[in-house]
Amino acid sequence: MGDVAMCVPVVWSLAKKYNDLEITFLSRKNFAPMFATCPSNVRFVGIDLKKDYKGIAGLNRLYKEIRSWKIDAYADFHDVLRTKYLRFRSLFSSIKTIKIDKGRSEKRRLINKGAMKCEALTTTIERYKAVLKQLGFDFEIDFHSILSDTTLPAEVSAITGEKSCRWIGIAPFAAHKGKIMPLEKTEALVKSLTEQGAKVFLFGAGDKEKAILENWQTKYPQTISTAGKLGGLSNELILISNLDCMVSMDSANMHLASLVGTRTVSIWGATHPAAGFLGYGQSLDDAMQIDLPCRPCSIYGNKECRIKEKYKCLNDIDIQKVVEKTLAQ
Repeated sequence: MGDVAMCVPVVWSLAKKYNDLEITFLSRKNFAPMFATCPSNVRFVGIDLKKDYKGIAGLNRLYKEIRSWKIDAYADFHDVLRTKYLRFRSLFSSIKTIKIDKGRSEKRRLINKGAMKCEALTTTIERYKAVLKQLGFDFEIDFHSILSDTTLPAEVSAITGEKSCRWIGIAPFAAHKGKIMPLEKTEALVKSLTEQGAKVFLFGAGDKEKAILENWQTKYPQTISTAGKLGGLSNELILISNLDCMVSMDSANMHLASLVGTRTVSIWGATHPAAGFLGYGQSLDDAMQIDLPCRPCSIYGNKECRIKEKYKCLNDIDIQKVVEKTLAQ
């Protein structure tokens, strides 16, 4: 989800600069709300790769559908097995294909030498932009928010109540262990923020995550778990747009907040902003991290910690500093 969210400012800016261009963005159908308010020359096509387009037969069927759109060019922002196959099929047609340069060798060097010895890499958003430049489209990123109306829907305001204090979002989870701050530290963060008068909204999904968030909601006044209660991604984005600040791991919630212009204090452990995945428009000054020579140990946080003092990068995050940063004007 985070990778797709980072595409939005690029696609949005391309569409505004070249308003006579017809753009079709193909991705998983549950990501549609991120593109719902794009300029009118952007069409989002949502698909189910596990059901309707499963396996080689499904990809062949998908390719035939793409051909029927009579597209002139195919920009591959993902460069994974499925998109590689679609590029291969396009070689036998008049469709021009360009793929993203993910900078894999640069990222390996970053992991081997550490961020303290390497310069920051090209951001993922700039890599997306470079794909389109190869197709002849030269433009600057001009994007602020996917929302023009941030009024809370009635079903959401019934959960949140009226805003009479600072609203802080906390998204404590991520896809991999190397990106998740110890939950006892996140709980301490919830406790401290509510004690200082903030209302805290907790974001997560899955039964295990929901149970943790519901427990915190019970323990700490002014805390609301949103898991499974908002009615979908569209409402979640509107609520995030009304927050004064989001606290997120290096995860999709950082990028969702970026899509609606909400400042995010991000927590980094095994991963590092130098790899190019900081949320669009977010400040590096709001990235909370410990300088260690072993960081990053992986690009996606999916590798086992390689030092004796496991996950020191996350265990040593100072919660008081996170609180101060979050409440800073």
